[in-house]
Amino acid sequence: MELLCLGLNHRTAPVEVRERFAVGAPLLGKAANELVELAEAAEGVVVSTCNRTEFYLVAENAREAFGKIELRLAKKIQVDSSVATHFYRKEKTAAAQHLCRVVSGLDSMMLGETEIFGQVKQAYQAALEAGSTGAVLNRVFQRAFGIGKKVRTDTSIQEGSTSVGNVAVDLAEKIFGHLKNSEVMILGAGEMSRTTAQSLVSRGAKSIFVANRSFDRAQELATEMGGTALRFDDWQSVLQRVDVVISSTGAPHAIVHRADVEKARRARKYRPLFFIDIAVPRDIDPAVGEIEEVYLYDIDTLEQLAEEARTRRQLQIEQCERIIDLELEKLNLPGT
Repeated sequence: MELLCLGLNHRTAPVEVRERFAVGAPLLGKAANELVELAEAAEGVVVSTCNRTEFYLVAENAREAFGKIELRLAKKIQVDSSVATHFYRKEKTAAAQHLCRVVSGLDSMMLGETEIFGQVKQAYQAALEAGSTGAVLNRVFQRAFGIGKKVRTDTSIQEGSTSVGNVAVDLAEKIFGHLKNSEVMILGAGEMSRTTAQSLVSRGAKSIFVANRSFDRAQELATEMGGTALRFDDWQSVLQRVDVVISSTGAPHAIVHRADVEKARRARKYRPLFFIDIAVPRDIDPAVGEIEEVYLYDIDTLEQLAEEARTRRQLQIEQCERIIDLELEKLNLPGT
């Protein structure tokens, strides 16, 4: 039996490809079981975030398992088989090393980001509860979580703006000049939205509106931030007054369309409006960015800031890699 990883991320695939393979958090357990079935594998875990979708599995033959899942996934999602060029394939120790790099924030758009640790843990827990994991993946993922904690404790990889939410706010501030006295609307009240809201408040945002499909969750986040909760169907009514919109819902399709923004233009007196879409699949129709005084940035735009942080912390990366290699030597993987 061999440990395998098939995946695509922000380096190998643009957002329009990644969003086709994205799996919502409530469906991760079901997706793990489907992975086992599609690849005819013994075990499986599906990790899906805004920057990546990865399939970890344990199978008898790597080449056959990769071939089956690529072909059957393309058919299931109804995409051309050429999409396989966006995938990376890792086997045995290389697959375990990759998982450790992901959990440690080394493979993220923003180096050292903290959200990914919890997201991978959630994906593993969903697969565990769904019964799709076994001795190999249980051991590998638990070891990876331990290594991730050690990396964060023993290095400075987390220094600076490492979360996607904080970097999104950095971008908004660069575009807007400053965020003092600005009004902001956040669509989606998940962890990334909370991080973004905290950063907005620290930069001087005057008021924050939070819209979420669960109004209780919107109220909870708004209260924490000293903002105002909105029922999700009412977000359009606030669009005419805000300066920045940051969207990170789990919707499977666009929720903000050009017509919504056009409708608010006159009431806004054509003031500039900045959208930052940090969701995958994208929340905001790309056509919104074609409106003259509207500026739209999706998650791929953050790559430039990520590269700047990566350069500054190259030495930290090397230290983290040494920790991963030393710790993985203690894990006797099958097939290695």
